[in-house]
Amino acid sequence: MPSQASPRLSVLIPLSALAVLPINMFVPSLPNIARDLHADFALVNVAIAGYAVATAVTHLIAGALSDWFGRKPVALLALAIFTMASIGCSLANDIVTFLGCRLLQSSVIAGYVVSLAAIRDTSLEGQAASRIGYVSSAWAVAPMIGPTFGGVLDAHFGWRANFIAFAALGLAGLYLVAFHLKETNHHRTQSIALQLRGYSELSRSMQFWAYSLCMAFAIGTLYVFLGGAPLVATQLGETSSTALGLHMGMVPAGFIIGSYMVGRIGARHAATGIILVGRALTSIGLLAGLALAAAGWAHPLAFFGPCVFVGLGNGLTMPVANAQVLSLRPKLAGAASGLAAAVTVTGAGIIAFLSGWVVNASNARVAVLGVMLTTSALSLAVALFIARTPCERRP
Repeated sequence: MPSQASPRLSVLIPLSALAVLPINMFVPSLPNIARDLHADFALVNVAIAGYAVATAVTHLIAGALSDWFGRKPVALLALAIFTMASIGCSLANDIVTFLGCRLLQSSVIAGYVVSLAAIRDTSLEGQAASRIGYVSSAWAVAPMIGPTFGGVLDAHFGWRANFIAFAALGLAGLYLVAFHLKETNHHRTQSIALQLRGYSELSRSMQFWAYSLCMAFAIGTLYVFLGGAPLVATQLGETSSTALGLHMGMVPAGFIIGSYMVGRIGARHAATGIILVGRALTSIGLLAGLALAAAGWAHPLAFFGPCVFVGLGNGLTMPVANAQVLSLRPKLAGAASGLAAAVTVTGAGIIAFLSGWVVNASNARVAVLGVMLTTSALSLAVALFIARTPCERRP
């Protein structure tokens, strides 16, 4: 039973926010980067797609290393690599150097893994879900405000200012971890062989795969929205980028509300119940969206309003499902966090890719809602399976 004091949320929330901020903060600068480095825009886009792949790998590595060496050393190393890579991006004069340093920036995602593992090290099951709920708010806020902040930096100081800002944030993260994050892993694995056996043990757990797939379908639903919403807005006659940004911001706002609710009630209510409510709310909201489309309602809010339930449902689901994954094998919290995150990101990416074969400019509204409802229903089906499966937790 965890007995040591939990890390302060004032450390874990910034650490988690910094882990997701680099995903899209510099996106408004992509055309300027392509022009300045004399590269095709498609090649520069590797900074987004390649980064996503690199983070999936980093999840696996960081989780295993944090179980072996401890949470704090892994966080420090990851932030040091991120800071140096950010400086490298800011100084790059060719696309190869830029992309190489950009991929190294993916090390910062270890902050997400370490935060979850540190919470599990020091919390009981219900408390873990509650604390992860508060930390999860950062995962929604940072990507929501990141592009706006990055666009302002680019407009006033050029695209390299984004990466100078990343380096400064990396240094701030190093300070927080070095002086304000205590080591929480006091039962480390003794060898890499034991660590690999831990991955093998997790991969044989039916509940581990169920929770991971539930999260993958949930985040896949969000990815389909992010990719298809601009097409839907155009189909509905919404051409203002400002209005589109405000409408799309409703979904992460829903996520913030959902994760905050978990922070308030996570310790008092059954995990499976919260997950089922989250998945059901998402499906109901998307059904309402399809009903409005069938009734001929063409206002943008008739699409974006129901999609708020995607954010709300994910906000309820993700913190609790993550806490349950970490609780399956408490001694492998880092490995479980990393492996589950890798499965989630990879699965959601595949869903987003496949949706591109279905959604086009002519069918955008119905197709996007239909694909989202399908993935949400699959996530709900997995949640029902979890609710009916006996617990298989081990020390």
